[in-house]
Amino acid sequence: MRIAAFTHDGRTRCGVVQDTSVRPLPDGVTLLDLLRDGDLSRAGTRAGDPVPLADVRLHAPLRPPTVRDFVAFEEHVEGVRRSVDGRAGVPEAWYDAPAFYFTNPYAVIGPHDDVPVPPGCLAFDFELEVAAVIGRSGRDLTPERAREHIAGYLIMNDWSARDLQGREMQVNLGPAKGKDTATTLGPWLVTADELEPYRDADGFLRLALSVTVNGDEIGRDLLSNMSWPFEDLVAYASRGTWVHPGDVLGSGTCGNGGCLAELWGLRGRQDPPPLRPGDVVEMTVEGIGALRNTVVAGPPPTPVPKARPRPRTRP
Repeated sequence: MRIAAFTHDGRTRCGVVQDTSVRPLPDGVTLLDLLRDGDLSRAGTRAGDPVPLADVRLHAPLRPPTVRDFVAFEEHVEGVRRSVDGRAGVPEAWYDAPAFYFTNPYAVIGPHDDVPVPPGCLAFDFELEVAAVIGRSGRDLTPERAREHIAGYLIMNDWSARDLQGREMQVNLGPAKGKDTATTLGPWLVTADELEPYRDADGFLRLALSVTVNGDEIGRDLLSNMSWPFEDLVAYASRGTWVHPGDVLGSGTCGNGGCLAELWGLRGRQDPPPLRPGDVVEMTVEGIGALRNTVVAGPPPTPVPKARPRPRTRP
């Protein structure tokens, strides 16, 4: 089953996607409601008459309460590390556990929305990922138990201001403003059962991923090149805390051109160039669908003064 959020004739609703149409659910029912109520499997019985997808405006399928973004592709780490901080190889600590950071759920945008360049950014980048969506609450899950807590999957584009990211991470925190402007989710949630035929013998989802800029292919990879399957990511995220319905867990960016910064690190120059207003970024994931976002000019940065030296007096 595929669940989308959309606007049609001035009404924004959730619906079940079938072929080239979407069948709306009752007004006020959201994907997050379905997940929290444990009602996702019965959504089809509540759906109305079909509306052509060509006649609707798709939105992000849900407004997630949290978004964790992992970094599960070794090839990506190797290239981006060289690009962002000039160091070769992969940190030894990366192999210990699937690292992640929390990104901004208020910055989630839809599969066809315009994407503003972050204020002050001169090195704007895309990041091709797949994300899992939690369908059942749990904590301290094992990877085996974690699978039943995944409701489905969608495409994720973790847009990145590489110059801002590189500067702020010198403080050994972050990324923060380098990742704060936009995260695309969509085009819809594909329930986990639909992707089971793609699972390989090692438990990974073997899905083809690709990304183009203005029609030119930049990257192509397999989701099964992740170093941890999603069940491991969910288990690690739940260690010592809760995951709840609607939480989004990104795979991290795929390798082989899943973002520009990886290629910049490998080539030693910004080739291809950073994204500029007017560029169109399209991402396609086998078994899920496609995103298409256009980069637009963003606002100038609001000035914030630098740190003031203080005398460190004590009471």
